[in-house]
Amino acid sequence: MNDVIVIGGGLAGLFNAILLNRAGLKVTVIEKKTYPMHRVCGEYISNEVIPFLSSLDIDLDELNVARINRLEVTAASGTKLSQKLDLGGFGLSRFTFDNFLYQKALAEGVNVLVGTRVEDIRFTDNQFEVLTPGETLTAPLAIGSFGKRSNLDQKLKRPFFYKRSPYLAVKFHLQMDFPEDLIQLNNYKDGYCGVSKTDGDRYCMCYMAHRDDLRKYGSLQALEENVIRRNPYLDEIFRSAKFLLDKPEVINEISFEKKAPVDNHIFMSGDTAGMIAPLCGNGMTMAIHSAKILSEKIISHYNPGSFNPDKRADLEQDYTQSWNKQFAQRLWIGRQLQRLFGNDNMTAFTLNTLSHLPSVAQYLISKTHGQPFA
Repeated sequence: MNDVIVIGGGLAGLFNAILLNRAGLKVTVIEKKTYPMHRVCGEYISNEVIPFLSSLDIDLDELNVARINRLEVTAASGTKLSQKLDLGGFGLSRFTFDNFLYQKALAEGVNVLVGTRVEDIRFTDNQFEVLTPGETLTAPLAIGSFGKRSNLDQKLKRPFFYKRSPYLAVKFHLQMDFPEDLIQLNNYKDGYCGVSKTDGDRYCMCYMAHRDDLRKYGSLQALEENVIRRNPYLDEIFRSAKFLLDKPEVINEISFEKKAPVDNHIFMSGDTAGMIAPLCGNGMTMAIHSAKILSEKIISHYNPGSFNPDKRADLEQDYTQSWNKQFAQRLWIGRQLQRLFGNDNMTAFTLNTLSHLPSVAQYLISKTHGQPFA
């Protein structure tokens, strides 16, 4: 009998599983892919997570992360804002990090089902039934960590799913001559592209674009040539870098709509609970922090074998309040900042203004990040 079923084995799912397992709960993680795997992600993590990772005996030096302490934001006009990152961060690929956490979870006794698709989730008689092709699993608690957008969102009739999003995202891994301590956010019509070093000798380049531009030009390559490479900094990267993946990772309909931290009694964690604009570069950090918050709430409220509906209501309310306190304002600010970019003239004006007001630029950066946590 499971205490918790975690649907999705990304950062939020695996950290929840490890923390709950350490607290003595029986946890099963269901992941539709197999490790190691690439995911669409900017692969930058704020240093605010370092005390927490240290508490789990995760040594970043062993993972060969890239240490990042500078930010550049550019416009298609060539305008550039340069800013020191006071807190800083590090680059680490999902290919490396997710697989590391998967192996750690297995070593600590977590049951992880890989290559397994969840077909449906049902909640009846204070119990979850999670249907997979060959088995139905049951547990009093379920955590949804199935990413930015999933068919499960549709099955659960989550409101954001029915608000169509025009954005797609594409990720490459590259080898190139580029500063190791820099994260660069390059803007162009209707989108932007993040570039920074990950572990080893690889760089991550992840861009967001508008589906109308893709339809207009007919292919990713044509979109890149006619829209994205209008930014001179990106044009230089496309001309000189060595592209390492056989094909890029792509995801459609990225939504920045508000999501509920608890939906259909399922505790949502990571991007499943809410996604910050990629421009803010802090999604991985938020996924990790949300897992810490949720697992602590479950541990404080849950006694295996004696979970009752009143306890569930208290737990749901406690987690929702804690999640909103930590992330709601951060997500709102991210949505407002995103409106300043994507238009060439507005982007250039914003960068010129912030270049003359460095304290304002630093303030905006701080508002999309949190404080170090353990």
